[in-house]
Amino acid sequence: MVVSMIGLVLVCAIGLVVDDRTVLGESVWLKPLKFGFAFAMYGTTLAWLLSLPHRGAKWTRRLGTVFAVTGFVDVGFIAVQAARGTFSHFNTSTDTFNSVGQIIFTSGVPGLFLANLLIAGILVWQKIADRSLTRAIHAGLVLAVSGMALGYLMGFQKGRTVLDAAGHDVELAAGHSVGTPIGGPGMPITHWSTTGGDLRIPHFVGLHGIQVMLATAFALAVLSSRVAWLRSDRTRAALVGIVAVGYSSVLVLVTWQALRGQALIHPDHVTVAAFATILAGMAIATSAVLKPALMKAKGHPATL
Repeated sequence: MVVSMIGLVLVCAIGLVVDDRTVLGESVWLKPLKFGFAFAMYGTTLAWLLSLPHRGAKWTRRLGTVFAVTGFVDVGFIAVQAARGTFSHFNTSTDTFNSVGQIIFTSGVPGLFLANLLIAGILVWQKIADRSLTRAIHAGLVLAVSGMALGYLMGFQKGRTVLDAAGHDVELAAGHSVGTPIGGPGMPITHWSTTGGDLRIPHFVGLHGIQVMLATAFALAVLSSRVAWLRSDRTRAALVGIVAVGYSSVLVLVTWQALRGQALIHPDHVTVAAFATILAGMAIATSAVLKPALMKAKGHPATL
């Protein structure tokens, strides 16, 4: 599945250059490119994770296969719809291909979510590696599943009639925009709305939380070979926990921001204050963890 997604990214990159068709102001190939990249990243992470020794490996292998097959089919449908110059998500067109494809597509999305939910349910109770990496894996899986669940919020938003690449009307049953029309001005590359809330943001932040958590654990492990006060697995685990809580708080914040119809790059004073509070809390917690670790590294007794 990962190899096919990498191939899709390459095909879509070529499509961006040679095909000038657009939907909602962006290339028809941008959406499958983003999905291909995201599934390649997550699939690689999941494949590595399931290769670690753990109880219930027989079940997680099967669930990993469900994820891979379903991901291949669902992203494949997105790519074919892009090639057809039309929409994959929430498309209510009655042509035969779209009608059948929507049934398969909408059935596959819960399969992706359920497979990951069950994998997380099996692994979050186990010590898979050292304390810091295990904590990163547990937190990352919870964040990823939460990000998938947040994607369902898009189904509760009001849809609208839009134009496909050929200029034909297409009625969308729902959408990702809150407080602003679908297809309005967006940020570079991501095309997240700059005029209102965009539910793709918390969906993205949650999904890729597992990569952030693993990167944190790996970075601390590498630094521990040079920094004496990071050699304690307990200290590194505590720092991973702080990042997990902080990142989870940011996920809640961007979800709240999107649901209020507020663009990510145009936060109001309440959003800014909330973000500053998260950073301050992380700084205080980090200081509380590092102070005794530094004292211990210098040979002084540390008291908590």
